[in-house]
Amino acid sequence: MTLTRLALLLAVVGLLLWLLRDDTIVHGPGVVAPEQPLQSEAGIDEPFDLRGYTINPLARFELTARVLGREDYRLGREADLSPLDLALGWGPMSDERVLEHIDIGQGGRWYRWSAATLPMPSREISRHSANMHMIPIDDYIADKLDRARVGSIVRLRGQLVEVRAADGWHWRSSLSRDDTGARSCELVLVERVSFTDAR
Repeated sequence: MTLTRLALLLAVVGLLLWLLRDDTIVHGPGVVAPEQPLQSEAGIDEPFDLRGYTINPLARFELTARVLGREDYRLGREADLSPLDLALGWGPMSDERVLEHIDIGQGGRWYRWSAATLPMPSREISRHSANMHMIPIDDYIADKLDRARVGSIVRLRGQLVEVRAADGWHWRSSLSRDDTGARSCELVLVERVSFTDAR
């Protein structure tokens, strides 16, 4: 084998290892995001335009949560505003002793979980986790959101919103952490965000 072919083979192997790397951040047992999300009507902004859509704020929102999953989107009208969904967990859904029994999946703007043996009642899993559509308020916040990795602890502040377009299309956030199924995801206009243990 020539030196050129060997170098090319090593480069391909290196690229494959990089693509298959596991970026999951491990914390060990214990709750790492104990607080419930906070929602308030105080200080809600007036409707405003963002990237050609009307944003109607519904509630102030902030939370600290563990990233359970991440899904990026490039296609579809929703991706104009929200290029990223984060499946987030708090309370018992931020504890690896619980999460090691649960398989997390995302796709099509949905978050799904399954477990061969439930580590706690299914209703508690639903009440302590959610799929949230992230709308960065500007490019700076978009770049910061792009640092999200499974296992990261995210702290974010912003607003739950409804989005409307001139042709009648709309997309509205859930305002409850207790709902499930269609229209149960939070649509979060992210104004501030930081991560702990993000790579």
